Amino acid sequence: MKTSTRKFTRKSKFLAITAMTFALSMNNFAISGAWAKDSNIAVVDVQKVVESSPEINALKIDGKNKLDDLASFAEKARADVAKETNATNKKTLEDGYNKELNVRKVALDQEYTKKLLDIDKNITSIIKTKAKASGYNLVLVKSSVLDGGTDITADIIKELK
Repeated sequence: MKTSTRKFTRKSKFLAITAMTFALSMNNFAISGAWAKDSNIAVVDVQKVVESSPEINALKIDGKNKLDDLASFAEKARADVAKETNATNKKTLEDGYNKELNVRKVALDQEYTKKLLDIDKNITSIIKTKAKASGYNLVLVKSSVLDGGTDITADIIKELK
């Protein structure tokens, strides 16, 4: 047990030293500004872009409507099951409704996920197209940048509408 603990400690120390060395070298690289001489960097506030997307807003409304429909179906199913007096028929009816509810829920989740992925691809495509057309060779998420870069968020939002 001591041997494995000692090995783990040595590995941990080695990894920590390696990480610190890498961080210090990256810090020196960033401070030197060597990377920035030939770089044209843009930043995008992705959260703001997503919140401003008409497609996302439409998806939210559509999703709410479909969830309301699903809730109505579940309520109707509960009422139908409650009306049934025969225990065997009640169990069969309940199982059938549960199966149908699960099928509808899975279909709804799959449809929502597909639409969300399509919207994400569209937004990413717009960002890439705008960056290339404007001569940017690097686009970063604004929330991960402390300072610098040209903010192209407003341009992306205009493209979405």
